[in-house]
Amino acid sequence: MSDEGGLGARARRYARVSTRVGGLAARLAGERYLGLPLDRRKHAEDLRQALGGLKGPLMKVAQLLSTIPEALPSEYAGELAQLQADAPAMGWLFTRRRMTGELGDGWQDKFQDFSREAVRAASLGQVHRATGHDGRALACKLQYPDMKAAVEADLNQLKLIFGIYRRYDRTIDPGEIHDEISERLREELDYEREAKHMALYARMLAKEPGVHVPEVIPDLSTKRLLTMTWLDGEPLMTIKDADLEVRNAVAYNLFRAWYVPFYDYGVIHGDPHLGNYTVREDQSINLLDYGCVRIFRGGFVKGVIDLYHALKDGDEALAVSAYEGWGFKDLSREVIDVLNMWARYVYAPLIEDRERRIQDGSSGSYGHEVAQEVHRELRRLGGVRPPREFVFVDRAAIGLGSVFMHLKAEVNWHRLFEALIEEFDVTALDRRQKQGLKAVGIPAPK
Repeated sequence: MSDEGGLGARARRYARVSTRVGGLAARLAGERYLGLPLDRRKHAEDLRQALGGLKGPLMKVAQLLSTIPEALPSEYAGELAQLQADAPAMGWLFTRRRMTGELGDGWQDKFQDFSREAVRAASLGQVHRATGHDGRALACKLQYPDMKAAVEADLNQLKLIFGIYRRYDRTIDPGEIHDEISERLREELDYEREAKHMALYARMLAKEPGVHVPEVIPDLSTKRLLTMTWLDGEPLMTIKDADLEVRNAVAYNLFRAWYVPFYDYGVIHGDPHLGNYTVREDQSINLLDYGCVRIFRGGFVKGVIDLYHALKDGDEALAVSAYEGWGFKDLSREVIDVLNMWARYVYAPLIEDRERRIQDGSSGSYGHEVAQEVHRELRRLGGVRPPREFVFVDRAAIGLGSVFMHLKAEVNWHRLFEALIEEFDVTALDRRQKQGLKAVGIPAPK
């Protein structure tokens, strides 16, 4: 089977997705024509069921959308969050054929041993354990065939999903969200780029003893095969009932893993999924999967810090400057007040100089109640179009917040944050970013 996204593979994918999503769209259009009220909860459930039988990029996108605040109403986010990214692993015949295609005949001789069974299978590929001839434990991430075709087909169908949603709720214009997701998902197919991301993170986190990054094995890697050192660790939630001191130590390392790269280099890991990190016995963490990485201009990072100071000091003009610097356009005073409602919630743990949980109260979903209120107010005011750069930094904040909530960590987030930004200088960030990207061969962002 071809991996280059041929018309045949793409057409087959279109047919499978369009039949399910298109059928739902037709039924909803009929209801609208007849003037029937929309049962959003039932619609959301039907959409989840339509996507649930599909493995691959669209399901990954659906999960991602469920974690971006305001990308979808709460009914849709709740249903799509139930989708599981894990897919049944492909068998040995598939693996052998794919490995031959990537490393050539005799590929098994390049390893001391190679596991026939995948240890992990996800939406875009699967992982096998192996041992190098130098005795090092390795992880081999092998992409499924025809993923390029699947991604392009599914991204086009995502427009249809957004179109269905926009017919009934115009609060959030998802145009920029679609563009941002599309670019990141296409990048995830390029394992050579992911290898460069990994090298960049090793450079950025070199002085962080609490965070470990795998090492790429270039001779055993291609555009669709990524071989790296295996990092031993346990799933994060195995420590959720550990002593508070242990949970706080892990939370500290997670905070540093995500935000040292952001405030020092303008780079963020865009997928704070529970499966993307494991914990070692000393409470240090392994940071895994570098397919979804977002590089920001220094001015955007400055805007994040400016908004923090604006909320802390009550400086409305600085808050407006931060929003406009991010790319929000034509903001009325009322819309700014609503955006500040969300910002105050996200920044609250950073502003309060005390030990606290990331979220006060007993809500089972981080930010859910505030997001609902923000959605209602934005709908009343006619909606808003979130800029592209806002999408993944907001997602990272909420995704990590959810992890901290599950850990029940009690930390002085304010002092952690102040230590990060104490000597922030946008010119120095731009210089470090340029040097870091050049060192690993990643083009500078436009």
